[in-house]
Amino acid sequence: MLGASGAVGSEALKSLLDHKDLHQLTLLGRTPISGINKDYVFQHQINVSDPDSYKEFLPGHTIAICTLGVGEPSKVSKEEFIKIDKQAVLEFAKACKNSGVRHFELLASVGISSKSSSFYLRAKGELVDELKALKFERLSIFQPSMILTPTNRYGISQAIVLKVFPLLKPFLMGSLRKYRGIPVSVLGQSMAKNVFIAGKNYETFHWDQFYSIIEKSNKP
Repeated sequence: MLGASGAVGSEALKSLLDHKDLHQLTLLGRTPISGINKDYVFQHQINVSDPDSYKEFLPGHTIAICTLGVGEPSKVSKEEFIKIDKQAVLEFAKACKNSGVRHFELLASVGISSKSSSFYLRAKGELVDELKALKFERLSIFQPSMILTPTNRYGISQAIVLKVFPLLKPFLMGSLRKYRGIPVSVLGQSMAKNVFIAGKNYETFHWDQFYSIIEKSNKP
């Protein structure tokens, strides 16, 4: 797993650690995550932009979860965004594929497309196109709209969003449901629980599917 220290990644990690069928989990990141006392969890401090710093830890794994990304894309240069959100993720995916990973999960965004006029959505869309070209046996792309965290992490702009976005939910119906804000705990859980549910070659998930994954996984 790459990106387990972020808002979504930490929620996915929490759910994974609660799952009785998990036998081995490897966490790759810039700094180790404290408070994990499980003998089946292995942590490695790496350079996320250098596959040589982590490729030796990948063989033997069949599933990879990637939640790596810039927290506030508008606060960094386009070059830095591309370096982290596109290049680093793609290099991780390539290394995973070469090491025998069959199922790759990615945290992306609603509205991504390689033909988008938005720089950020286009970059993410191009990334997914390149991931599809790697031909994983299963590729799961999670596409949330606004991610609702319990606390304000990024200042006044996020404070406004956290207040306003939940109020829009009744107005986002039909084809607009995928633009509803999603609690970070629900999104993280859905990414974690999806690895234990059978899926197809290429699958995308939006607001409704996040909840349905959790409901399906909770059925006896």
